[in-house]
Amino acid sequence: MNRKTLTSLVLILLLAAVALYLVVPSQHPEWLKRLLLWQPETARSLEFMQGLDLQGGLQLSMVADVPAGQQLSAETMRAAAQVVEGRVNALGLSEPVVQVQGTRRIIVELPGIADPEQAIDTIRDTALLEFAEPPAGAGEAELTPGRVVSTTYGMGEDVTAPPGYYKTILIGDALDSAFNTVDETTGQPMVIVRFKAADTQRFYEYTSNNIGRPLCMVLDKTILSCPTIRDAIPDGEAQISGGFTSESAQQLAIQLRYGALPVPLKIESYRAIGPSLGAISVEKSIRAGVVGLLVVFLFMLIYYRLNGLAADLALALYVLLNLLLYKLLPVTLTLPGIAGFLLSAGMAVDANILVFERMKEELRHGRSLERGAEAGFSRAWTSVRDSNLATLLTCAILWFFGNAFAASLVKGFALTLALGTLINMFTALMVTRTFVRTALGVLGEERVRRHPWLLGI
Repeated sequence: MNRKTLTSLVLILLLAAVALYLVVPSQHPEWLKRLLLWQPETARSLEFMQGLDLQGGLQLSMVADVPAGQQLSAETMRAAAQVVEGRVNALGLSEPVVQVQGTRRIIVELPGIADPEQAIDTIRDTALLEFAEPPAGAGEAELTPGRVVSTTYGMGEDVTAPPGYYKTILIGDALDSAFNTVDETTGQPMVIVRFKAADTQRFYEYTSNNIGRPLCMVLDKTILSCPTIRDAIPDGEAQISGGFTSESAQQLAIQLRYGALPVPLKIESYRAIGPSLGAISVEKSIRAGVVGLLVVFLFMLIYYRLNGLAADLALALYVLLNLLLYKLLPVTLTLPGIAGFLLSAGMAVDANILVFERMKEELRHGRSLERGAEAGFSRAWTSVRDSNLATLLTCAILWFFGNAFAASLVKGFALTLALGTLINMFTALMVTRTFVRTALGVLGEERVRRHPWLLGI
């Protein structure tokens, strides 16, 4: 066995050990979870995320409450979905789904919801946009976008803000429009906001008395931005600039423009889904998957012998790596998602079969064991590549249409199948090749030649 093969074998065994440790349920250290999940401040649970059909929950269909003939733009519905999604995320659920369906409907899936009525009330409420004065002496930490704050909205216009409260100056209904553009002088993205005529004077008085101080834009008690007032603004049109990308400027403009729901929504229907059906389905799916994998393991071992053992070990690592990615990304597991995984697992040995059959042909034509094995992997690569690319293209099409028609279950199937296909290209070629090289190196060409049944010849 040469040094390259030995190095590859050691790295593969280390990868398998790490994957096994992280996949098997256990108490993992918090620092490890923060490191693996790219969250330096907080660590979320390193557990499998289950979709609505597995753990139960609530599914709502919300429709725009406008006259039948009124046309709604796609941007308006996306903005409404964004506001709804912000409220759904505030419920602290695991992997909720908010998708626009058609031209005037929004589908909301809330897995693991404990209080359906509270969720419905929360989603149905109108979002509140406030222009608020931060506390005196507030530092950068208190002005950070995403920070949740308390405001004086509803306490009266002339109230003195208690320590730590943000004093509401204007609310979202004072805003006439907001859009993103590019500063012609600097070429940098910026956002323009315009206030209604009735509130222009009040905004002018406030800005003229607070030059050099920040003014925060707060949506649902969460800071969007805290630009500094540079000049008094008499005409009700203000420029917000500094540190924007084109995408972030557009996002802020949309959030400001649609601080409240841009279109009234009503609950068209909702249904509670119990977890019992999901639990039964998962149990049956796992049982079927285990049986299917065992059949594949036995087939490869009986038909291809030594090569089949290498393929079985690679398939075991394939399963571990899939499960590991489901935890790390994370991937929300649904029944179609599990089906995609099982399908990809069944397809995972296809590449090995192509390789092993090609290897047999090379050996029958008199090639040496080492050259025959290498030729089997290299010459089967084009077929493996093309078949996997076709599968990935199919997954992309399924994902696109699933996203367009709010079919999250189709997206789950496409995602797990695509991940399985990508991992298969690594395990079926790189890992299996390393195991085959190791086995042939340990046994030696002479011994294998004397016992051709070891390769199923």
